[in-house]
Amino acid sequence: MGVFEKGASSMKRTDGTDQEGKTSEAPQTQASWTLSNGTVENSVGAQDGNEASPQAQPPAPGPEAPDSRGSWGGKHEFLLSCVGYCVGLGNVWRFPYLCYRNGGGVFLIPYLIMMLVTGLPLFLMELSLGQYGGAGPITVWKCCPLLKGIGIGMLVVASLVSLYYNVIIAWTFYYLGSSFQNPLPWSCEAPANIQLCQNLTSNQSDLSASEVFWNEQVLGLTGSTGLGDPGPVRWQLAICLLAAWVFIFLCCLKGIRSSGKVWNDAASQIFYSLGIGFGGLLSMASYNKFDNNVVRDTLVIVTGNCITSFFAGFAIFSILGHMAWKKGVEVSDVADTGPGLAFVAYPEALALLPGSFIWSILFFLMLFTLGIDTLFGNLEGITTAFLDEFPVLRERKWKTIFLAVLCFSFYLLGLLLITEGGIYWFTLIDAYSTSFGLIIITLFMCLGIAFFYGVNQFCEDIIDMLRLCPPWYSRLLIYFKACWALFTPLLLLFILMYIFIEMYNTSLHYGTYDYPVWGKALGVCLGVVCCAQIPLWAVAAVVKESGTLRDRFQKAIRPLNSWKVTGGDRTFTLETIDVPFSVTLTDHDFTEV
Repeated sequence: MGVFEKGASSMKRTDGTDQEGKTSEAPQTQASWTLSNGTVENSVGAQDGNEASPQAQPPAPGPEAPDSRGSWGGKHEFLLSCVGYCVGLGNVWRFPYLCYRNGGGVFLIPYLIMMLVTGLPLFLMELSLGQYGGAGPITVWKCCPLLKGIGIGMLVVASLVSLYYNVIIAWTFYYLGSSFQNPLPWSCEAPANIQLCQNLTSNQSDLSASEVFWNEQVLGLTGSTGLGDPGPVRWQLAICLLAAWVFIFLCCLKGIRSSGKVWNDAASQIFYSLGIGFGGLLSMASYNKFDNNVVRDTLVIVTGNCITSFFAGFAIFSILGHMAWKKGVEVSDVADTGPGLAFVAYPEALALLPGSFIWSILFFLMLFTLGIDTLFGNLEGITTAFLDEFPVLRERKWKTIFLAVLCFSFYLLGLLLITEGGIYWFTLIDAYSTSFGLIIITLFMCLGIAFFYGVNQFCEDIIDMLRLCPPWYSRLLIYFKACWALFTPLLLLFILMYIFIEMYNTSLHYGTYDYPVWGKALGVCLGVVCCAQIPLWAVAAVVKESGTLRDRFQKAIRPLNSWKVTGGDRTFTLETIDVPFSVTLTDHDFTEV
């Protein structure tokens, strides 16, 4: 709703009299002023008796309809795309490892609490914000210009994740191509591994055939000593990475129609698997119809994500137990996180099955589809942000050029991650890109919506989208309101403090390699770059306004008129002035005639 303030300006009445009841000197001109969602509309027409003059000009066409952005073909397309985006490789390798490292079934307690108090509320917030505003992660912050840096920070996080995530797809391509061999090159039946497997059985070797294949044939770790010695680019992986980016380019070109420490680990798993704070969810929801049931979608997607994680956990625990028994060691000595599970444990299990090469092809095809869906969501968040800020890029020609430049730039930057020491850089970016920077971004998103935009107004927006919603929806929103305003920020602050303590007391390592101090400092800089966008753009928003510092701040947190144009019922006025959402009236406007 608009903010009415008394001031020195005046407005004409629709009956041809001024505010003091005097007759206007131009009775033949009828002017009507209407306040609609904070925008003052003016339509003027000449009159001759009861008929309008034939010379009356038709109203000017309004701004381009939001349909030019595109929209989902149906609610099921959006739902399945979000499930594909959230259910990704993190469910396959991160959840099982974290569950084992933190006591197995005991880990489910903090995991479910974090899901209910942070994951579910923040997921609904991001979907609702994108759907109501009908805009990407930057433009949507017209609801509160002071927080535009949150959208910029989301893009930085999404860019870092996209940079290394497609390297995983390149590895998947490599394994997929190697799977068309019988026997599989990482199995004990392969001639090159017979001696190695015999030594493993007699406890003369600590490495299995799948570990040797991963470290030597895929990564080429023997040619690098650490971060400062990356070595040459592995040309096989370079071809696979190029193929992966070409595939992503084609998908994005078609657009949306293509398809304690324990608590810290629980939070990181939820944020990583649900993609909270990446901007992809917000962007995908912005293409929804205004009355899409966002609450239902939230419950379905989050439930599907949890079930997938549990199922992957059952599968991986049996594999790790077999590997530990075969080596004669504890499970903790073979359990690993990151790509070690997906590209060591699973391939070793596949090699034991009858018709192993067929199962291997199917498995890596599955990994490919999981990775593509997630990466598409990340890149869609980036492209939607640019297309909303620069509408000219929506034209077919310019969109093609933009996507080609974007994907090729990511490809060039990703070459560092497929060198002989690329896994060390991969681990560094993976560890810090979704660490404290992402927590700070989501914390400010929650606080900004709850206290600047207003948690009550936000809940009213959700009800406005749901139209005729059942009574239990309103009661459910009371729970979400309590989370957004109190419980979620407090829990995020707790997690943030613990992350900083852990970061100070523990060192980053990959296998036996401990990262140097300068490498750890570089990782911290990545996190700082993500969250530093918030204060930088907040200062820019305040400086842009006029008046005292308090006035500038008040204006910077006030929604712009264009926010109400893209939100609400998505109707467009004749002319929209992008100013803080307020109207100034005189004393006479409150005088009865």
